[in-house]
Amino acid sequence: MVPRHPLIDKPAPSFCIPDSNGEPFKFPPEQEGKRVEKPIALFFYPESGTYGCTREACQFRDALAEKEIFKRSEVLVIGVSSDPVEKQKAFVEKHKLSYPVLSDADQTAHKAYQTERGLLGLSDARATFVIDRKGIVKAEFSSVLHYNAHAKFVTKELERNPESRCHRDWKR
Repeated sequence: MVPRHPLIDKPAPSFCIPDSNGEPFKFPPEQEGKRVEKPIALFFYPESGTYGCTREACQFRDALAEKEIFKRSEVLVIGVSSDPVEKQKAFVEKHKLSYPVLSDADQTAHKAYQTERGLLGLSDARATFVIDRKGIVKAEFSSVLHYNAHAKFVTKELERNPESRCHRDWKR
């Protein structure tokens, strides 16, 4: 049995790291000085531009555009890797990613979310966290090799957990 991640059912850790334009990105995101009350899919991936990471990032992009549960829940998708800002910018532009991609070169976010090294310590982790609209970490999925499973994991969590959906959605 896989041990439960220590952040489950705890407030999502905050951090501030650059986005793909080099601008500071504060997490959890705020609007007009108040935390945005929407579910968040925060995914960490090893390296921009590699086959698996590109597939994963594009699956999240496509899910935001095509999957009804992503649209209805108004989930915010945020990608994080340790790549420098310039590489993130090229990655976002080349693949027309519609969500923030952050540069965690000093591992600030990785440490805050206690992601571990993947592939016997040879690469950064591939981990996805689902955070509900109240800012509580509700679920985590970690698998370096199964890059195709992360967007599917978020879909299932949004369908399963009413608190991960947008406020107006779960009241219906």
